[in-house]
Amino acid sequence: MPDKKKTASSKTPDSRVVRLSKVKTGIYGLDEILHGGLPTNRTTLLSGGPGTGKSVMALEFLYRRALEGEAGIYVTFEERTEALHQNALTFGWNLASLEKAGKLFIYGARIDPKVTISGDFDLKGLLAILNGKITSMKASFIVIDALDVLLGLFDKPLRERNELYALNNWLIERGMTVVLTAKTSADKKISSLYDFLDYMADCVIQLDQHIVSNISTKYLRVTKYRGSDFIHNECPFVITEDGISITAISRVTLRHRPPGPLLPSGVPELDDLLGGGYRRNSSIFISGNPGTGKTILANSFVLAACNRGEKVLSLSFEESQETLVSTMLSVGIDLRPALRQGRLMIIASMPEARGAEEHLYHILKTINEFKPKHIIIDAASSCRRIGAERIAFDFLFRLINTCKERDITVIATNQTKGFRAGQEISGIGLSSILDIIIFLEYFERDEHLCRRLLVARGTGLKIQSHYTEYRITDRGIELVHKPE
Repeated sequence: MPDKKKTASSKTPDSRVVRLSKVKTGIYGLDEILHGGLPTNRTTLLSGGPGTGKSVMALEFLYRRALEGEAGIYVTFEERTEALHQNALTFGWNLASLEKAGKLFIYGARIDPKVTISGDFDLKGLLAILNGKITSMKASFIVIDALDVLLGLFDKPLRERNELYALNNWLIERGMTVVLTAKTSADKKISSLYDFLDYMADCVIQLDQHIVSNISTKYLRVTKYRGSDFIHNECPFVITEDGISITAISRVTLRHRPPGPLLPSGVPELDDLLGGGYRRNSSIFISGNPGTGKTILANSFVLAACNRGEKVLSLSFEESQETLVSTMLSVGIDLRPALRQGRLMIIASMPEARGAEEHLYHILKTINEFKPKHIIIDAASSCRRIGAERIAFDFLFRLINTCKERDITVIATNQTKGFRAGQEISGIGLSSILDIIIFLEYFERDEHLCRRLLVARGTGLKIQSHYTEYRITDRGIELVHKPE
């Protein structure tokens, strides 16, 4: 029998944990998914169908590294170099200046489709060019874009594999960090021809896009990473005017900060029910039927915050800025001074106008630029129209948690379908991350329809959990029976 003392641990006294060397991509969110970046002096494969962003991601990696002073080579077998430069400029990437500085070399190896390949085609000419550039530039990175086009030049599958393994080994021997892009096909017979690429690469990233409710969303999933852990889930991403942006839900789930000091809600009687007001950096959910005053209650807080000199970003998914401002004037809430003074910014957009990732990207960009202390989401229930229920949940979950990370107070309104607001306590599944929940609802008395509110949750607050009648007047919301 084996000695138990010797087999109890797989490590010997001289064992050391060696961490894999990685290079940051500089692509927003990707390095967190990869737990640090791409493997250095190894091969990464980007695979996906047309339009999924393979070339953009590969080029952005080289561009970001070149900006840091590290030279790279981009070899394309499909796109003209002129088109590549023009496309890069749409992201604000000036490739020509980096080429002039010797930090980037773009080699167009595109073969004219009219040319007929005959005889034993090999890669000697390509290797000679690359060898010279690697030496002269002291390049560390290389992208070979549209690898499937190159492989199609060989007449036999075995030859394809042998040549590609030889090319990959040749690059690795020269200390290069390699990124390959290849198209996938819905045809399993065609796709299976290049399965060996997944085995050859050390890191495999698959890009895809799905259409849900007529809205297209791109997704990224790391399926393999030798020697490293990574985020295994499928992560949505968006291609923006600045490049690729990825905000994985796992990136923001457990990093928000606890609520801060008390803030006036804008309705003094409500502050009494809340035990002093809202908490800074908290998430407040105002739920009710149409006409119960959800938007009025939210904008009562907006006006109070702006009057204190604090910035507020209002996201309106149901009304234009002009309609919102006009409607609030009828109840004595004048938002115009705050807009003129730059303390209030209103972004009005239809949920269907963009996918969830595009909405999130533009909102986060505005947050970075405007730097608000508070955000209004009117209405969270409208986000269902961005896509499926899960998409709406992910969008709101990431937005609310990102705000919590940055000490931003969030007020979200939610329109319910039932007669009583409590019938939809979770909204669209967000109850677990909400600090304060307020229900606004109708009730009947003497054949009249009246309104009442209930503070159902107040994390860290001494709330009064009883129904309180209120009215909507030309001075905003007024509680009929003030709490003792």
